[in-house]
Amino acid sequence: MSSRLTKTFSILLVLFFALGGTTQMMPNPYGPPITLENAKKAAAAAQAEAVKNKWNMAIAVVDPNGALVYYEKADNTQLGSADVSVDKARSAALYKRPTKAFQDALASGGAGLRVMTLRGAIPVEGGVPIVSDGKIIGAIGVSGANSDQDGQCANAGAAVIK
Repeated sequence: MSSRLTKTFSILLVLFFALGGTTQMMPNPYGPPITLENAKKAAAAAQAEAVKNKWNMAIAVVDPNGALVYYEKADNTQLGSADVSVDKARSAALYKRPTKAFQDALASGGAGLRVMTLRGAIPVEGGVPIVSDGKIIGAIGVSGANSDQDGQCANAGAAVIK
């Protein structure tokens, strides 16, 4: 086998075994990319949840490929949250699962530690796929508070898109 084919096969094997168990992906197929209008709706719902709880958040919405569609950051949000929100959204979109699944797998230890080898997998709650008509059209990532609070806001944002 060629070096490139061997490398590709090896990566696929790692992904196959590493993504097994508790981090199973959503069975939903990918759909057309989220529209800017819907990305803004999801972000607004996440921001409303954050404001209600007096949390300063950075919010990112990406398409199924992980490309940024919409981003906003509340005043006084910690600076590191800007990149983290985008990373969480990309992880949720590309791996078809909430980032909490990676957090839980890592926390379980043992085989769950394989999550650390997945390129771009963010093992911190706050990234959630956005599903419309049964298809993943993007994902939302939220950062700025505790990970469970980030997740609460991300779930609120994803829930407004049907």
